[in-house]
Amino acid sequence: MIFLVDLLLMLIDLTCSILTAIVQTFLRPRLKCIDGELCLITGAGGALGRLFALEFAKEGAHLVLWDCNSAANEQTAKLARELGVQVHTYTVDLSQRHSIYDTADRVRTEVGEVSILVNNAGVVAGRRLLDCPDELLERTLLVNCHALFWMTKAFLPQMKSKNHGHIVTVASALGLFSTACVEDYCASKFGAVGFHESLTHELQAEDLDGIKTTLVCPYIVDTGMFAGCEIRKELRSVIPPLEPLYTVQQSMKAILAEQQMVCIPRLMYIPFLARALLPWDANVATYRFMGGDKCMLPFIKNTEQKTSNGHIKTA
Repeated sequence: MIFLVDLLLMLIDLTCSILTAIVQTFLRPRLKCIDGELCLITGAGGALGRLFALEFAKEGAHLVLWDCNSAANEQTAKLARELGVQVHTYTVDLSQRHSIYDTADRVRTEVGEVSILVNNAGVVAGRRLLDCPDELLERTLLVNCHALFWMTKAFLPQMKSKNHGHIVTVASALGLFSTACVEDYCASKFGAVGFHESLTHELQAEDLDGIKTTLVCPYIVDTGMFAGCEIRKELRSVIPPLEPLYTVQQSMKAILAEQQMVCIPRLMYIPFLARALLPWDANVATYRFMGGDKCMLPFIKNTEQKTSNGHIKTA
């Protein structure tokens, strides 16, 4: 009897969740206020990281900016300070867990407790698997995936103690479905998606409803990270690379609405569902039609021509 009651309650929750999602698709959801919150953004010196910093600053959040490039990070800080918020910068190598833990201790001592964590930093080797040095493969996985574990271990305890916080994982559409020649990137982003979803389930299982999570999965963003990547020319106007500002603005809407996941553009939900529902060969046929199976080859070629051994493209 208890099983049947639980089953009925689950079906009611399922129906309500679906109806709520449908309504929110057409109605503008209520956005939360983050004025005065302390927001840490990784990869803040890059294109997306800088835009995230400025958007959070516009909402009144004070900033802690992390990046391995000190000069770029300071430039982001300068722009954010012009918006009237407090900004603190730190030079951090996210591939080194001790660098993360040590800097996290400094942040807590020098600034305070972080309540919004935006895991934005990302890298890609830009080499075909058999041509790629192991060090570059490892770095992609360390920065894009392993660092998520270390960042969360560093800052989640303080959020849990107050049952208040928000963790944002900037993953990729290539964490939901894959393409050829970027095995390191796809593996790291699939790992990021899995980590984020498992963490979300854990927080919900512990009834920590004050700690929110948002998973961001954008299509290729025009930051130069995947310069040269292109699908079939007849479809490029239908699915063009995303403008960085548009990507961040859509992400911010989801974050402030406490939306658990957002694919940008929404069209990306289709291949995500197709991967799960269609046979493998059907997905391959679709990829080949769209040019998705070879879309990274021009990017790989550009990287080989423009970078020396050991250089890594960053967002």
